[in-house]
Amino acid sequence: MPQMNKGGKFIFGKSLVREEGSIFLPPLAVQEYDITCERRVYLFTGSKSTGGFCVTRKCLLLPSKLGHILTENPELMDYTLPEGKFVRYKGRSYCWKSISEEGVICLLLQELRFLNLEAGMTLLSIRSSDIAFTMGAKGPLLEREKNCVEKIEIY
Repeated sequence: MPQMNKGGKFIFGKSLVREEGSIFLPPLAVQEYDITCERRVYLFTGSKSTGGFCVTRKCLLLPSKLGHILTENPELMDYTLPEGKFVRYKGRSYCWKSISEEGVICLLLQELRFLNLEAGMTLLSIRSSDIAFTMGAKGPLLEREKNCVEKIEIY
């Protein structure tokens, strides 16, 4: 897993947004966050500078200092909110999605549009914290990655 610069963020790999909306999450990210164990994940909008979305799961988010996201949005916590429907909370938007055992999520066209993504885009998988990882769509890290000597695998 390359590091873009000394002391910088770790990169798990890149993921292509496929025509049908499927996104294969890099195996290293899937493994480190054990992201498929609950068969559902939470997605939330990325930062203004990186865009894309962040990925986590209930057992990582709920006991964390960000657990209030779920406790204050019970329909998100108990998955009664329709799958892929984003709910706004304190400046970000959150939804839940099913994830395959292999680490594939499928986004519908309206979900891609909501996240300002489209088929053919490449997302950079970035270690953000011990709670979530980011699937970044733009910004300085993606620009630096283009000039990186070490090639990053695309999934």
